[in-house]
Order: sequence, then structure tokens, then C-alpha cells
Amino acid sequence: MKKSVLVATLLGATLLVTACAGIPRPGPVGNKAVPEPARSVDVPRYMGRWYEQFRYEASFQKDMDAVSADYTLNDDGTVRVVNRGRRGGPDGKVKEAVGKAKIVDARTNAKLKVSFFGPFYGDYWVLDHGEAYDWSIVGEPSGRYLWALTREAKPDPALLTMLERRVRELGYDWSLVRMTKQ
Repeated sequence: MKKSVLVATLLGATLLVTACAGIPRPGPVGNKAVPEPARSVDVPRYMGRWYEQFRYEASFQKDMDAVSADYTLNDDGTVRVVNRGRRGGPDGKVKEAVGKAKIVDARTNAKLKVSFFGPFYGDYWVLDHGEAYDWSIVGEPSGRYLWALTREAKPDPALLTMLERRVRELGYDWSLVRMTKQ
């Protein structure tokens, strides 16, 4: 009896800590059959600044605009991740999150695990990218998260049209997409 009480107490404490720590809650599934990444990633070419053009809204990014991500390769092969955005519009208050990513599929370098919360890691899959690394579509296996990134804050409208088409081809529900104001 004491063992079951201890287990229940530990489980309850873990759930409470997780809830209080602000661990992101997933959104609706927008792709029930997320495909494997379309191509390998040349990690050094992927490094640098990316600007978010659209995404599936998630609790940790709610109402964020002017979103960017900076990736830097660390000496140990991990990647430093700095995400920035402005809550409430492009002129809103800046929020920043610093994390770390590690490659989990050395064959393609397209599957990573990213952490912003200590030991908690989430999937980060580079589902497709431009030959010149000028755009990238990122998701993960549950189909709840999606990001479309470009190297320019305000890319050519033709590129945005192509990204929408490619996201639809990958099986994502366009009605769940939130456009990011840059």
C-alpha cells in the first residue's frame, strides 16, 4: 500500500511541476501522416538566421510576431538555438528563448531533438528545404507543430506561395496555419 501511495505522490508532483514549468501543451493534429524528411541537411549551411513566415499556433508562441531563430554550431556538434519574437505584434515586447539541439539521425542530419526546458527534448524535423538553404519547412512526428522559415524577413510573394503549396503537399491542414507578421 505504501508503495502505491509513493508512486501516486511522485506522479502527481511530476504533473504539477510540469504544469507550473510552462511545458508547452500541444495543439490540434494538423497532419496525421507526417512524412519523413525529404532530403539530408548540410548542418553548417543550415546555421544562421531564419525568419518565421507561418506556423501552427502553439501555446509557447501564442500571439508572437517578428519571429526569428538563430542557429549556431557548437564545438561538441550540438546547436545553440536562440528564438526571438514579439508578443502582440511586430512592435510588441521582445521574448527570447535559448535552447540546445542535438542531431539524432546522423545519416540525414534532418532529425534533431531540441530543448528549451532542461532535460525535456522535443522533435525538430527539417521536412524539406531549398537547395540554396533559402527556405525550410520544419515539423515533428505528431503533426501538431509546423513552421515555415526563410532567410529573408520579407521574402518574395512567389516563395510564400511555393511554401504554402509544399506544406499542403506534405499533408498539412492549411486552415490551422497562422501567418507571422515580420
